[in-house]
Amino acid sequence: MNELTYDRLRRRQWLAGEARADGVDRRTLLRMLAAAGVVAAPALLPPTRAVAATAAAAGGTAPAAPGPVPGIVKPLPAEWFVPRGTNAEMRWDAVPGTGLHTPNERFFVRNHTATPLIEQASWRLRVHGSGLRGGGAEFSLADLHRLPSHRLSALVECAGNGRSFYASQQGQAVPGTPWTLGGVGSAEWRGVRLGDLLRRAGLTHGAVDVMPSGLDAEYRGADGVSLGRVRRPLPIGKAVDDVLVAYAMNGAPLPADHGAPARLVVPGWVGIASIKWLGEIEVSDQPLYSPWNTDFYRLFGPDHPEGGSAPLTTQVVKSAFELGRGAVLAPDRVHRLEGRSWSGTAPVREVEVSTDGGQVWRRARLRDVPRRHGWTRWSLDWRPAAPGPYELLARATDRAGHTQPDTAVFNREGYLFGAVVRHPVTVG
Repeated sequence: MNELTYDRLRRRQWLAGEARADGVDRRTLLRMLAAAGVVAAPALLPPTRAVAATAAAAGGTAPAAPGPVPGIVKPLPAEWFVPRGTNAEMRWDAVPGTGLHTPNERFFVRNHTATPLIEQASWRLRVHGSGLRGGGAEFSLADLHRLPSHRLSALVECAGNGRSFYASQQGQAVPGTPWTLGGVGSAEWRGVRLGDLLRRAGLTHGAVDVMPSGLDAEYRGADGVSLGRVRRPLPIGKAVDDVLVAYAMNGAPLPADHGAPARLVVPGWVGIASIKWLGEIEVSDQPLYSPWNTDFYRLFGPDHPEGGSAPLTTQVVKSAFELGRGAVLAPDRVHRLEGRSWSGTAPVREVEVSTDGGQVWRRARLRDVPRRHGWTRWSLDWRPAAPGPYELLARATDRAGHTQPDTAVFNREGYLFGAVVRHPVTVG
């Protein structure tokens, strides 16, 4: 069964009341659907026993680090990050020279609540459910390290990356974190293939859904209803294909803000699928759902089906300049414009750049061999004709034939903005 057919089936079953809820009843979900996208600041609830060992001094809640974003542990220097609520966005003018992989200390942070500090020695990953033979299995971090390890070079990107441009470029206001293009990062992940882990736990041919859950604090919506811990099902076909249970990032143990002791990495898909701080994985022989694939992370609006689209999976094509918005460039010289393009569907095929607001396009030079699940660096030399304001544009096309459009189709939550972004600079 392909993913589109699968998602249609799951959605029909959910609407008919045949899919099993996980922690929230269907009536509550339907009621909250009317307010989807309107989310209050999350409440921190007592963490699990695994978190409590290092959180006890904070009164039983996940500790909030000092600094511009409470709840994020690592330092957030202003020259590297822009604070965004509970999140931290990477600055593109800090990207030059960082290489293909984003250094751990510069990787963007997307938190629903706060980063938990989990005692690694006592941490366990529980795998259970009706899609397994027997009672399932439990794995310690040492168990994962003893299993065959694999490396995966892949981007992680928030589904709302680029959200602010719905308003600034298209005049369409949307709620949520106002990311520009810095809600993305690339890393080399190391860990155990999820498919291998599921087979060791007793995977059966009847399994249809895999639901990973995180160990961060429970999340509350605007009406105060607890939605439980962050969790989102994957179809079994994706789960056993290329998904990694990662315990290392760029050659080092996972940092706390990025999912330690272990996280999921789901290449090509929206970041919510790559659950951090894994605590359990349910494998089911019937479709599952959670607020993160029913209320959230679907497309709602006049150009989408009534009741919303299928749950979001792959990311769209994007491009970004390695340059600050509003940068001032020296006159009477050649400037090497550099940037990166990426797609969740296929490797990048070509990148075009315009330095006059889109009237004339020139093909950029690709600096990397394009590859799946990663970005491609590019450059183009430009000598401005005269001092003054300019508008730079970059648009990419991937090998599946997807090209960045001039405008993005609106959706109520501001997901998947893939249109060409207008980048203002001044010469002189």
